[in-house]
Amino acid sequence: MIIIIGIVFMVLGMIVSGRLKSKFAQYSQIRLRNGMTGAEIAQRMLHDNGIYDVRIIQVDGQLTDHYNPLDKTVNLSYDVYTGASAASAAVAAHECGHAVQHAMAYAPLKMRSALVPAVNVATNVMNFANMFLMFGGVYMLSRGSSFGNMLLMILIVANAALAIFSLITLPVEYDASNRALKWMETRSIVTTGEHDMAKDALKWAALTYVVAAAGAVANLLYYVSIFLGRRDD
Repeated sequence: MIIIIGIVFMVLGMIVSGRLKSKFAQYSQIRLRNGMTGAEIAQRMLHDNGIYDVRIIQVDGQLTDHYNPLDKTVNLSYDVYTGASAASAAVAAHECGHAVQHAMAYAPLKMRSALVPAVNVATNVMNFANMFLMFGGVYMLSRGSSFGNMLLMILIVANAALAIFSLITLPVEYDASNRALKWMETRSIVTTGEHDMAKDALKWAALTYVVAAAGAVANLLYYVSIFLGRRDD
């Protein structure tokens, strides 16, 4: 069952990710009327929000854009940093949305950052547990041995941490997108048509987090159902 769950959400993730890349490629061909690059848009949004201590950096890769609260940097991929399209505007403004969240101590962002150490541990635990399950661990879980019970509880705790982190990530991402879209509209950075394209691109980006959260919750519920089934026995 856990393999089926993994396959289902892996396929969903691939579909959404593929759609996101397709949208980004499509909207990257639409040059902004004002000709501003992603880096210029990011700089303007930061300054409009009174933020002057965040650096904008170009990084390698595609769709590798992110905000790093530890060193206060908005990291933009080459296509976004140098691009002057609806797609680059959407991504650059979205990442600056996270910088605005950080500056105003947005509660969900603070909670997500606080959970990072626990999530790193949970991820390592899950990697080890998955390897063990592949080599007979599933049999121990089904047999209800003491070791199997301990493994089950570890899996529940680790999956709970991952699920909570994924769920908290949702409002963080959607809020950053809403801030980006509202700022671009208010400051007339984009036309109505460009705004619609930016909104569509950010929608598909957000759906990648929705799929990840749904998968994390499904994994947690699977192991919880095993635990509850044992109690009924």
